[in-house]
Amino acid sequence: MAQWTSAVGAAQLARLLTSQQDRPAGPGTRRPPAYRALADGIRLLVLEGRVPVAARLPAERELALALSVSRTTVAAAYEALRTEGFLASRRGAGSWTAVPAGNPLPARGLEPLPPEALGSMIDLGTAALPAPEPWLTRAVQGALEELPPYAHTHGDYPAGLPVLRAMIADRYTARGIPTMPEQIMVTTGAMGAIDAICHLFAGRGERVAVESPSYANILQLMREAGARLVPVAMAEGLAGWDLDRWRQVLRDAAPRIAYVVADFHNPTGALADEDQRRRLVDAARSAGTVLVADETMSELWLDEDLAGALPRPVCAFDPAGSTVVTVGSASKAFWAGMRIGWVRAAPDVIRSLVAARAYADLGTPVLEQLAVHWLFGTGGWERALELRRGQARENRDALVAAVRRELPDWEFEVPGGGLTLWVRTGGLSGSRLAEAGERVGVRVPSGPRFGVDGAFEGYVRLPFTVGGAVAEEAAARLAAAARLVRTGGTAGTEDPRTFVA
Repeated sequence: MAQWTSAVGAAQLARLLTSQQDRPAGPGTRRPPAYRALADGIRLLVLEGRVPVAARLPAERELALALSVSRTTVAAAYEALRTEGFLASRRGAGSWTAVPAGNPLPARGLEPLPPEALGSMIDLGTAALPAPEPWLTRAVQGALEELPPYAHTHGDYPAGLPVLRAMIADRYTARGIPTMPEQIMVTTGAMGAIDAICHLFAGRGERVAVESPSYANILQLMREAGARLVPVAMAEGLAGWDLDRWRQVLRDAAPRIAYVVADFHNPTGALADEDQRRRLVDAARSAGTVLVADETMSELWLDEDLAGALPRPVCAFDPAGSTVVTVGSASKAFWAGMRIGWVRAAPDVIRSLVAARAYADLGTPVLEQLAVHWLFGTGGWERALELRRGQARENRDALVAAVRRELPDWEFEVPGGGLTLWVRTGGLSGSRLAEAGERVGVRVPSGPRFGVDGAFEGYVRLPFTVGGAVAEEAAARLAAAARLVRTGGTAGTEDPRTFVA
C-alpha cells in the first residue's frame, strides 16, 4: 500500500520552486550545483508546509520536463533528499515527502505557565486573554439568579439547556441562517465539540483533511483519535485557502471529514472570502466529505473596516445542512475559562452526537451555560466583545511594532482579526528559537506544532496576549533568542509533549 496521502503535480511543484527564486541570497553566497539547489528548494517547501509531508512527488522525467532541466539533475536531487531523510521511495509506489528519522514529531505546544512563573517568563504560548471584566462577574451573578429552578432537577442536559440552545439558534437565524434549537448541541468548549464530531464521523484509521498549518490542539486531538491527517497547504500570506489543492485532496484522498477555520485562522490569521467558502462547500459536497467549520474566532475582527463586512458563515452555503457542521465557542471570544461551545448541524446529526455523549461527559456545566445565556440575552456579550477587541487590537499593534523593530528580517502579514501572528523567522529553526527563548525568559511555540510531521520549522506563532512595555520586552527577548540560535548557543529541541491553547 502506498505511503502517501496526497500528490503534487509537476507543474504545481515547478511553480512553487520558481517562486523561491525571488528570495535574495546573502552577500557572498556561492551558487550551488543545480541538483543541490533543487533538493534544497524541495526541502524548504516541505519545512515551510507549502508541500505537505507524505505528498507524492512527480516522476523524475515529469519534473525534469516541467523545470527544463535534465533528468539526471532531478534524480540526483531526489537521491540527496532520500539521503537526508526528506524523501522516501518504493518501487511501484513512487517517491513521497518525509521528515528525517529521529526528529521529534510536533504533537502539542506549550502548557500555560502557572501564575507564579509569570514574573520571570513572558508567556507567548497560549492565545488567550484575561476575562473582560466586569462582564464575567456580572454573567456569573446573573446565572446564580437563574439557577434555583435547575437545582431541583438532575442537572444532566446532554444536548444543552433548552434556553441556551434556543438562544444560539436565534443568533444563527439573525445572521441569515434559519436554525432550529434541534440543530444545536451545547458542548464543553470547542474541543469537546470537535472530539464528539470526530468520534461520530471519523473512526480510527479514517482520513481527515486539515489546513496546513492548523490549530495545534485539534491536530493532536485527531492524532489521538487515530485519524490519518491529510494536510492541505494554505494560500500565501492571508489569502485563505488554495481551492485547487483542496479539490485535489478531496478528490484523491477522499477524506471522511475536513476541518477548517475560515474566520481569522489559527495560526495565520487568514480570512477566507465568500467565494472560497462557497467553492469549498461545493467541493466537499461532491466528494462526500463532511466539512467541519470552526468559527470560534469569527467575532474577533480587529480592523474597523471589517465591522459589518465579514463574509457569511460557511454553513450559509449549505442550506440543506448535509455537508457543513459548524462549531462555535465562548472560550476565545470571551474567556478561555468559560468552557462553553456548541455544534450546529442537521437535526439527525445532533441526535447522533447527543446519543453518543452518554459515553463521554453526559453534559456541560449548568451554571456556565446560564452565564452564557445571560450574556447573550442582556447585551453583555456585545459589550464584552468591544473590550476584547480593543485589548487585542492594542496588543497586536504593540507586538507588531516591537517585532519589526527588534527583528527586521522576520516576515509576517498583519491579520485583520483573531489572536495570532504567524511569523517566518528569517531562516532560523522555530524549535531552536523556542528552546533558546526558555533560556532568555520568553515562551513561544514553534511552527511544527501547527503542522503535520515536522513542517513549518521556519516559523513561530506569536499571540496578541501582551502589549505595551511587555510586548517590547518580549520582542527584545525573542531577538536575544535569535542571536543564541545564530551563534550556535542552543542544543537540542523543545519537548513536544506539552499544550498550546
